[in-house]
Amino acid sequence: MYLCLLSAFALSQAYRTVTSIIAPGLQADFGISADSLGAFAGLFGLSFGVAQLLMGIGMDLYGLRRTVLTAFPLAALGATVSAAAPSYGWLMLGQLLIGVGCSPAFLASTVFVARHFPAQRFAFFSGVGMGVGGLGLLFTGTPLAWMVQHGGWRTGFGLLAALSLLSWLLIFLRVREPALPQAPQEPRESWAQAAGRFGALFKVPHTWGILILGMCCYAAFLSLRGLWLGPMLMGRYGFSLVETGNVALVLSLISLFMPALFGRMDPGPARRRGWITRFSLLMGGLFLVVAFTHQAVATVALILAMGLLSGYGVLQYADVRSSYPAEMTGRALSLYTMSMFLGVAWMQWLTGLLAAWAQRQGAEPYQAVMVCIACVLAAASTAFRFLPRSPLLERGARH
Repeated sequence: MYLCLLSAFALSQAYRTVTSIIAPGLQADFGISADSLGAFAGLFGLSFGVAQLLMGIGMDLYGLRRTVLTAFPLAALGATVSAAAPSYGWLMLGQLLIGVGCSPAFLASTVFVARHFPAQRFAFFSGVGMGVGGLGLLFTGTPLAWMVQHGGWRTGFGLLAALSLLSWLLIFLRVREPALPQAPQEPRESWAQAAGRFGALFKVPHTWGILILGMCCYAAFLSLRGLWLGPMLMGRYGFSLVETGNVALVLSLISLFMPALFGRMDPGPARRRGWITRFSLLMGGLFLVVAFTHQAVATVALILAMGLLSGYGVLQYADVRSSYPAEMTGRALSLYTMSMFLGVAWMQWLTGLLAAWAQRQGAEPYQAVMVCIACVLAAASTAFRFLPRSPLLERGARH
């Protein structure tokens, strides 16, 4: 069942990174600017993130299977709309539908692990899931680049729509995850009550540091892999579309294995937050070096180093899992996932605006984008380090 759920997550990974390869085609067909391209890429994260609250409540009330089966057809519909889009506005509508449709995919897989595997194995199995889900990133490397070069960007969306329908059918046939049982004497919780339970998380002091860093770490890597990788390699160094796809493919292959490796290396609750802080600062440093590197081989090497480091995100999920009591874990993971994708939307929109501004000033847009991401990671890491941490972790450290 876990692998079936991960098929939807893999397609979600493909949808969220497709822009880096199809960006030149979109700009050629619709004449969109850098800020419009950032808004297009960011809309997936925005719709995905906003829908997380509804999906989390839906999983609490109706179970993982029913929630995914209800939402995921919207991804196929959105891909179909995108493939046939006559204008930028239709593209945005397709992206909105895709984001909502994909929104339960990763959360369902994560909650499945939290409910069905021991807590001490959570980081490892989550890492395995993130690695398997990363197969979707492989599609948006060389295969998609070749397809776009020979058949246009619309062909890519058409194939994603077909694969989404196949994934939905696989989940329908093979997943039998029941809704959480309710005690006979207790009435079913209402949507308002469930939303109130999510709101209670904001009253917990240690939630804020977790959410601030959560909004920035994954957003930083996805802004590179999902939006700026292609335009930077082609615009700064003159890479062809297929050459860019090859770099994306190698980066994706690396990112397949790193979450499981970091999950196996998990130092445990007492030391995990220190690892997370140092890794996020290191990632920011790599972005800063890329900003001021203008040699193609060195830039590609730095990008691949980011891929090696990207797996530390699984430690953030493990930190969330360890920071809340069992009855709050599902809500906390849902809220954290929501923060990640709202962060993706915010960062891709912001870097799009910054790139457009830099172009108007006659400056190199990619340098401005990389410096911005580095600064955001530094600020978020500092906040995570000094804001309160969970009392559960404090007790764990003393034992």
